[in-house]
Amino acid sequence: MRVLALDTATSAVQAALVDLDDDELFLTAFRREVNSRGHVERLAPFIEECLAEAGRTVKDIDAVVSGVGPGPFTGLRVGMVTAAAFADGAGIPVYGVCSLDAIGGNTRGRALVATDARRKEVYWAVYEDGVREGEPDVCKPAELPDTGADYAIGEGASLYADQLKVPAETAAVYPDLVKLVELAGPRLREGAPSEKLTPLYLRRPDAQIAAGAKQTGA
Repeated sequence: MRVLALDTATSAVQAALVDLDDDELFLTAFRREVNSRGHVERLAPFIEECLAEAGRTVKDIDAVVSGVGPGPFTGLRVGMVTAAAFADGAGIPVYGVCSLDAIGGNTRGRALVATDARRKEVYWAVYEDGVREGEPDVCKPAELPDTGADYAIGEGASLYADQLKVPAETAAVYPDLVKLVELAGPRLREGAPSEKLTPLYLRRPDAQIAAGAKQTGA
């Protein structure tokens, strides 16, 4: 099974082609650019480049897996809309996976995963040997509760290492697209129905309709 994997929940614009063969996963093409304002411009070309590198066409893709956040509104929306449109156009299923899980799923011990939520805040969750505890949340780094984590990783952890209560990796870590596909593996193998992708925003978008303003459209 050939899977297109996308994630734009962080400042990293990412696309990959991953082959799923029983329980084995093979990364056949991958593109990433860390550019918090480049999601719109870079994602579609990255998909085209991955297909070309792997010698595939849209017709060769069997499913799409997309990170669904949490992430800043605009960037996250680009990836999810692109994933849904690609799947709809190709007539294939699309599945969503929490983007934090694509980082935390690779951890060992007790880890705090924190990504940049802008507004000097972080999206975060705690993982015990790669398994998330509870639901993702958002807050200022200094207001994080005592999680009992041994260390912290993720873009947010590297940005706010001096404000965290646990040692943080200084190098930014982004969602792993192979892990993204692995986490969607049971649905992919079962041929589960396509999903309506639901974004994990965890807060209202920055852009708000002014009080008294008229809305147009449906």
